[in-house]
Amino acid sequence: MDFITSFSLQNIKRRPGRTIAVLLFSVLFATAIFGGTLLTGSMQQGLRVLNSRLGADIVVVPVAAKTKFNVNSVLLQGTPGYFYMERKVLDDVAGIEGVEKVSPQLFLASMTADCCSASLQIVGFDPRSDFAIQPWIRETYGGLLGDGDIVAGSNVRFTDTRMLKFYDVNCKVAAQLAKTGSALDNAIYANEDTVKRLIAASQKRGMNQYNSFDPADATSTVLVKVKDGYDIEKVTGEINLHVRKVKAVAAKNLISDVAAGLSGLSDMIGICIGVIWILCVLIMMIVFTMLMNERKREFAVLRVLGTSRSMLSRMVVSEAVLINLAGGIVGIALASMFVMLFNTAIGNLLKVPFLMPPVSTILLLAGATLLISVLAGGIISALSAKRISNMDTSLILREGE
Repeated sequence: MDFITSFSLQNIKRRPGRTIAVLLFSVLFATAIFGGTLLTGSMQQGLRVLNSRLGADIVVVPVAAKTKFNVNSVLLQGTPGYFYMERKVLDDVAGIEGVEKVSPQLFLASMTADCCSASLQIVGFDPRSDFAIQPWIRETYGGLLGDGDIVAGSNVRFTDTRMLKFYDVNCKVAAQLAKTGSALDNAIYANEDTVKRLIAASQKRGMNQYNSFDPADATSTVLVKVKDGYDIEKVTGEINLHVRKVKAVAAKNLISDVAAGLSGLSDMIGICIGVIWILCVLIMMIVFTMLMNERKREFAVLRVLGTSRSMLSRMVVSEAVLINLAGGIVGIALASMFVMLFNTAIGNLLKVPFLMPPVSTILLLAGATLLISVLAGGIISALSAKRISNMDTSLILREGE
């Protein structure tokens, strides 16, 4: 440790009140920058994963579902809900020019009652035609789902027996999916035959509003993959024009509604970060100016004893860098703990997909925040020190007589 660093550490220890005051602003500064940027990055990461999980170009639902349900919540956020249409819609949609693949999905919402382990969204898919859910499942499970097997979202809890009950039908949890940061993490996925059994069981108990619907002839949505070279919006329009009693929506339009809300939140967080950043810089400038004025006599004595102006500036900057480095580390640690501990609650509160970025991205952000915090403190203290060191030492010493 060199002389300047050692001297700076001694000054920091001798004046705990001053040190704590500067440290608090440094902590606030780092917390705002790192925490706000991490929040925004987590929302954007959640949206990217949600977009990839949808896996379709077009989503077709019953026309009545658009008026009775929040389709975005059911399709993209796993909010429990269900609606049905006749299965022949599958062939009608497949016959539209430009459609490459179609795959049905069957929905059911479990109840909070003794018949069910929990209130969850249940999604059934056809393993032969599915191109959306199975790639996601294969990330954590390489086997085939048999009848009665289910795959649980990352937030679904189950016991060591790996059994969950829905409408008195016992299902075995074969695997648990990777986290998406959305309410899809609270859903259950199974093949269509399993979900048809559950629908029939819910109808038998009188717990399904579509009691007269035959599960074997039903589907909730049709996912559509468009052929290369065809315009998605045009194919969407053709489906709406030629297939009765359905509403086709381009997947990007579903995502855009979520993205619009996320963009507004990101802008608000960005403004808050900017305001806090400006306030912290201004307050730090005022604090450092006041501290430098209090230490004028100390600096004058050091100048008389032979300390050069550059060495004096280096001492002051060294103190500020050490304090801001400590404050930056504390601020980053506090923001990290808060976001990591409450990420699920934050996502539910903001009602947007929320998924922490990769560790490498978080470390890069932490390093950048630390650098900004140290540079801000160093530059402000350097400017204050320069102004004081240029003053006439004899005048400063006479002021104290």
